Formats: sequence, C-alpha cells, structure tokens
Amino acid sequence: MEHQQIIFSNAIPEAIESILKELDFNKAVIITDVNTHQFAFPKIADSPAVKGVPCIIIKSGDTYKTMETATTVWKQLEVAGATRRTVVINLGGGVVTDLGGFAASVFKRGLRFINIPTTLLGAVDAAIGGKTGVNFNGLKNEIGVFNEACAVVVSTLFFDTLPPTELKSGYAEMLKHGLLSDRQYFADLLNHDILDGDREHLLGLLKRSVIIKRDIVAADPHEQGLRRALNLGHTAGHAFESLAMKRMEPVPHGYAVAWGLVVELILSHMIYKFPSDILHTVADFVRDNYGTFPITCDDYDTLLALMRHDKKSLGGEINCSLLADVGDIKLGTIVSSDDIKASLDIYRDLLQ
Repeated sequence: MEHQQIIFSNAIPEAIESILKELDFNKAVIITDVNTHQFAFPKIADSPAVKGVPCIIIKSGDTYKTMETATTVWKQLEVAGATRRTVVINLGGGVVTDLGGFAASVFKRGLRFINIPTTLLGAVDAAIGGKTGVNFNGLKNEIGVFNEACAVVVSTLFFDTLPPTELKSGYAEMLKHGLLSDRQYFADLLNHDILDGDREHLLGLLKRSVIIKRDIVAADPHEQGLRRALNLGHTAGHAFESLAMKRMEPVPHGYAVAWGLVVELILSHMIYKFPSDILHTVADFVRDNYGTFPITCDDYDTLLALMRHDKKSLGGEINCSLLADVGDIKLGTIVSSDDIKASLDIYRDLLQ
C-alpha cells in the first residue's frame, strides 16, 4: 500500500491547488461543520481552489456523527450534482473527516476525498490512516470502512481557533505515539507546554507524530497486526467515553484516551513489567493536564461490558495492546476481568 500524500504546510490554499492539479476531477464539494465553517473556512475562503465550491455544512459534535447526518450529506451531494469524478474536501475535526470520508467512500461506490484537519486531534489521529465511520446504536465508530484520503494537509494554521480542551485532546494521541516510538520523542512531548502558542514548534512535534502513525498504517492498513499498536489506551479509553455518553456527560475523545493510557500502562506494568517510574510520570502528566474521569467500583461491570463489546475484542475476551517499555509493543494481550478491576483500582489511586 502506498503512503497517502501528506503535506505539512501552513500555506493551505497553495497545498489544495497543488493536490487538485494532480487529480482528474469534474468538481469539488467541501464538507464542514457549523463551527469549522464559521472559524476555519474564512482562512481559506478566498483561495481560487475553493472559491465558489459548494459547501455541505453539518452540525458540530460527536453526537451528530450518525447515519442520519451521513444521509443528509448524500442528499446534498445529489443536489450538488456529484459524480464519481467529484472530489470531496473535508475541512474540520475528527467528526468531519470520519463522517465525510465515510460518506464519500460509499456514495456512488466511492468518491476521492481530501482531509484538511482543523483540530490537533483530527491532524494526528482521525485524518490519517483511512478509518472512516459513524457512531451507531450508542457505540463509537460502529459503521464504517477503511479508505484513505487521497491527500491530507497537516497544518497548525487553525489551532488559534481552538479552546485549550481541544488542544489537550489532540495531544493525548501524540503522547500515545511517543509511547509507541522512543524515549527521546516521548520526553520531548512531556517537556512541551501543550498551550504554548509556538505553532511552528508544535508543527515539528506533530510531523513526527503523524509520520509514526503513517508508517504503522502503511505496514498494516487493515489492522491485522502492527496497526493494533495504535489502540494503546483505547480499549479503556473508549469504555470511559461510552460510559460518559451513557451518563449524558460526554467527554473529549483525547481526554478519554489519556485516562485509558494510564489504565493500560498499569496493565502493562502488571503483565509485562512496564517501568513504574514512567507509569507514574504519565499518571502525573495526565492528572495535571486532563484531571480524572470519576468512577467507583460500582462502574466496573459496566466498563468491562463496554470493553468486551469493543471491536478489538474477540469472543467476549478483552484484548489490549500493551507495552513492556517505551517502544516495546505487545499486541493482542488477553486481559482478565480481575486484572482490569485491579488496574481500575490503581487508576483511581493515581488520579483521584
């Protein structure tokens, strides 16, 4: 599988023009959400590449990442006269790139699409790697396909429009990439102030993170082996996220991943002797920057049920990607209910 084209640049209009020049297409359609259209789109609206291009504007937020919203997009693609030679430009965070990529992938059996992530989380996670989809029946990303964007433009141009919560959410995925790679990059991430306004320095860290993910995805595009390493923190994290949705108190995805990283590094220490000093360093960083997700032992059975329903779990067994050390990945570890309950106890001790 060839690497998708990834352009690291804050000159976004020029990047879009260079991508479109290489594509044989009859028209473009932009998908944004309400917030992106208000705050991000004006930064590129005067570019010849997008001037006059029809915009499909969806509602903002993960609660609208649904089949109903996808149906609305398909109807508007019909109205716009989209054909199989149409290119979709997804301008937004993870909801827009996930849903827009899914809508494009199945409309007329597949339109090409370009992802322009406007959030740090979208840039480092959702826009790269070809996972598209929508939430269904209360479960995250339950319906979707693997299909890569033909190009991704990674930039920090839009980050000044983001609240601190959004920046921290994306940074959690970068921390995960640091844990999967090497101690030096991981240390660089821990030493960076997430809310520092130096966008060029952040772009440098972001580039390293995206390349780590890109190389893993290229080696395993359909998540048969190595790509499962990218699930570090996500088995527990998705369970926290789903429990928060059940409570009608949704939490940002990256925050759930940060808390999930702590749980899964505890499991890594219990099973593979992951260094306790690094575990405590991560727990301190997470507590200081993300707070905690409040749980009691009464929540354990619900969390276990959610983990069993995770797409990575097989036959009711809970399957985690863990670490023996930074960069020493242990794929497909079956974790017992007792070990998970013990890790949740320790999580509460470390973060609450």
